[in-house]
Amino acid sequence: MSTQDIIYELRTKNGLSQDDLAEKVFVTRQAVSRWENGETIPNTETLKLLSNLFNVSINTLLGSPRKLICQCCGMPLEDGIIGRNKDGSLNEDYCKWCYADGTFTYSDMDDLIDVCVKNMAGEGFSEDQARIYLKQKLPELNYWKRYEELSDNGEFEAFKKQLIEEINGLHIEGMPRLERLNALVGSYVNLEYRLPGGMKTKFLDDGTTYLGCQLEPEFGGDRCFGVLANMDFILVCTYKAEGADPELILYKKR
Repeated sequence: MSTQDIIYELRTKNGLSQDDLAEKVFVTRQAVSRWENGETIPNTETLKLLSNLFNVSINTLLGSPRKLICQCCGMPLEDGIIGRNKDGSLNEDYCKWCYADGTFTYSDMDDLIDVCVKNMAGEGFSEDQARIYLKQKLPELNYWKRYEELSDNGEFEAFKKQLIEEINGLHIEGMPRLERLNALVGSYVNLEYRLPGGMKTKFLDDGTTYLGCQLEPEFGGDRCFGVLANMDFILVCTYKAEGADPELILYKKR
């Protein structure tokens, strides 16, 4: 699709008139009309405003002229999994798992490879093939090339270690010692829990990236432990395969 068609589709899908859209991005109605007629395209600053307004990448607004891949893990990028800067804007260089709210979530390439291998295995790759591919691919990506410039000197890793200590300090019966926390996007782990009164609720934001992992229980059985945390809370639950029948064990504000 062309930029003119994309803007028209996004505007009408969101129930906005040309006047409404013009007001939201600080242009005239005539400017919006010219975009939709294909006479002009928005300038860079207006594209940023449109990106934030419609929650799509600038690349999408321009008709996807570039093939976006995460410059940390190599994953192909679509609008729904693009990471965000501290101001909430989309960062078209990274996915939500590698970059969240202006923070890079991986500083150890081997840790990232371990996570990616598990996701790639069975999708046309053996674990050995996936590991060999990633060891070749990741050093070519911008984040790892510019690691010394882009990294936070270990601050986020120190935060993860602190979280791990706090979680292990809870001494939850049957839960093995936690060794690692990975980046997890809310929409993939936002389970619905049944409250004592019979109502159901969710505790997470689908669009937020959290730290967490899944652990096999020490006592066996068909339920796994799920751990999720961020700056504000620690959540521990159990569930069956594919997140079925979740039970909240602990929700603790930090």
